[in-house]
Amino acid sequence: MNIIFGTDGWRGLIDSEVNFENVAIVAQAFSDYINQKFDNPKIVVGYDGRKYSKKFAQLFAQVCSGNKIESILSDGIIPTPVVSFTVKNKKLSAGVMITASHNPAEYNGIKFKAHYGGPFLTEVTLEIEKLLGKSEIKKDEKLVLECDILSNYIKRIKEFVDFNAIKKSNLKILIDSMSGAGQQIIENLLREVEIDTNTIFGIVREDFSYRYAEPIEKNLIPLKDELIKDGKYSFGIANDGDADRVGILLDNGDWLSAQETILLLTDFLINEKKVDGHLVKTSSVTNKLKQYFENGNRKVFSVQVGFKYICEKMLEEDIAFGCEESGGYGYKGHIPERDGILSGLLFIEMLAKSKYKKLSDLISEKSKEFGNIFYDRIDVKYEDEDRINLLPNLFTQQPEKISDFKIVYIEKFLSSRGIINGLKFLLEGDTRWLLIRSSETEPIIRFYAEGQSDEEVQNILSQGINFINKNS
Repeated sequence: MNIIFGTDGWRGLIDSEVNFENVAIVAQAFSDYINQKFDNPKIVVGYDGRKYSKKFAQLFAQVCSGNKIESILSDGIIPTPVVSFTVKNKKLSAGVMITASHNPAEYNGIKFKAHYGGPFLTEVTLEIEKLLGKSEIKKDEKLVLECDILSNYIKRIKEFVDFNAIKKSNLKILIDSMSGAGQQIIENLLREVEIDTNTIFGIVREDFSYRYAEPIEKNLIPLKDELIKDGKYSFGIANDGDADRVGILLDNGDWLSAQETILLLTDFLINEKKVDGHLVKTSSVTNKLKQYFENGNRKVFSVQVGFKYICEKMLEEDIAFGCEESGGYGYKGHIPERDGILSGLLFIEMLAKSKYKKLSDLISEKSKEFGNIFYDRIDVKYEDEDRINLLPNLFTQQPEKISDFKIVYIEKFLSSRGIINGLKFLLEGDTRWLLIRSSETEPIIRFYAEGQSDEEVQNILSQGINFINKNS
């Protein structure tokens, strides 16, 4: 049994790790946990288009049924946020999504979704992990109900997004579903309101058409090429393999960084849609959110990297918007969960309600208001065994300055084992900081920085790398 859980579930290589035997073991442990916590439990199971995903989902539902858990099984490939929404909307005990998200095609996995429509908390995932292999696997089909769960999600999206404004806009939108679970959902919604739109890679493929299904700049060359070739699109939208994340390209094919995307969405939600509540961001997100949006009535919370930490804050506080650097965004009134479909549509609504037809023109206007974001990230391989000790040591031997800037405050972040695995150094001046994170699963140290110029950012990053070298 080779099963090691992550923060909200399990991912691994297909066949050698994620196989029918191990999926059944996980399903039995999940069933044991659910039966401990709920009377007359009911769950939902969805799946993406990866190899064996449908069969894994069927098996998972059968094991839950064998344990007297009523299981709603999706009748087709769906995005992860559809499962999360269904759990919350139908007041179910939990949800399960068979997916490895944006991981390469040779991976698959299982995401667990709690009754509130977001990822399981770390301690809950660990409880299930402790139950692995403890019970005999029971399986039948008596309580498995296969049905459509997409239509109710679509109905909610239509209520959340102002499609009347989109219809009047006469925009032209290009979508790249990266051969993932997003398929042609956005295109179909836009065609209903007579928007000229097209989807590339809208057909699900197990191999994601030989691409990494992560919507970041280096993976979106086909989208960029199509935008440039046509020349008439307003902008381009890309979703990852399970469509819970979004990436944006301008009409000219240029990449809009997640930091810029976050700033624009925040401005739109607060100032145009008038959504009230606080903001929560992961520590790697631009501090311009605090600079421009924090006031006496609105706080900006900073949490550990990972959307589950955003989810926790969305459950604790009245949060208008939750955002992470990797393109995952959650919205008040929806679910405390990433939703790449909704995020793409809100970007369309944002442009539709502006006076512009091209996203590049709106960006030019907003840059006058918010200025440029100077940010970068470097991942450094570190294979020595003392990796987990580097940041605790640095915290006990704190520097006074970084690249000639005084350190004003240090935020520390702890792993599930209570060990410091992240340090954020807030420096004097607006939006100037260094974040260092140590991976628990990979031989990598990650460095993030924001400053007032590209040169300043690189100097801060170099200083951070030097700190680690000195403490190793």
